[in-house]
Amino acid sequence: MKPTSWTGPSRCGSNVRFMTLLITSLLLMGCHLAEEGPTESAAEPMPPQPVAPAVEAPSSKAPLVLDPGEEISLFDGQALGSWEVTDFGGQGQVHVKDEAIYMEMGSYMTGITWTGPVVRMDYEITLDAMRVEGNDFFCGLTFPVGDRPCSLILGGWGGTVCGLSNIDYYDASENETTRIVGFDNGQWYHVRLRVRPNRIQAWLDGEELVDIETTGRHIDIRSEVDLSQPLGVATWVTAGAVKNIRLKKLPLESQ
Repeated sequence: MKPTSWTGPSRCGSNVRFMTLLITSLLLMGCHLAEEGPTESAAEPMPPQPVAPAVEAPSSKAPLVLDPGEEISLFDGQALGSWEVTDFGGQGQVHVKDEAIYMEMGSYMTGITWTGPVVRMDYEITLDAMRVEGNDFFCGLTFPVGDRPCSLILGGWGGTVCGLSNIDYYDASENETTRIVGFDNGQWYHVRLRVRPNRIQAWLDGEELVDIETTGRHIDIRSEVDLSQPLGVATWVTAGAVKNIRLKKLPLESQ
């Protein structure tokens, strides 16, 4: 009898070779994974961390608490202290000399602004001011009237106009507070300003300069002195100086 011819591998031999290849593949895969290291799992989200409450910096515009009749100095005659040079742009140099703050002539304004707390009503400010050089205002005193600003101008509009800017949108040269005063360069003048809920008053060397009822009036400033708020002193194309700056809290008026 003729032997059966063998035209292909037997089933048993095929299974053995298949299993051998499978085991070899698994071993090679295991080595490859071992070289790469374990697969990193997605990071778990961090639990929310407690947020510390924000701490607000003290406001430079905070009210200044004084007892009625109490008076304080806003300038010690030695350093600017809480006064800073106002960044008008084109301002002249500011320096302390002979117990006074000197504001050199600028283009156009030079000034100082108070950065400490302020009193906004029922107070008096007194100071001595001098025109050093120039022919325009040497003391533009911007001050608070409640939540509004106003300015007392000394020697503006060519050197002689005094008054409040602004009353009902009119500046010191155009409202009922306008006064004409001659000033000498190099001479100190004593200024006293009083702010009440219904009245603003000012004196120059003891003589009444301003006395105006403010009830129902629009109180404001010219845009040029916006940076002088809430309390500041400025000059216009003029060198000026101030000293002996004092603030007094007034007793409440009896009803």
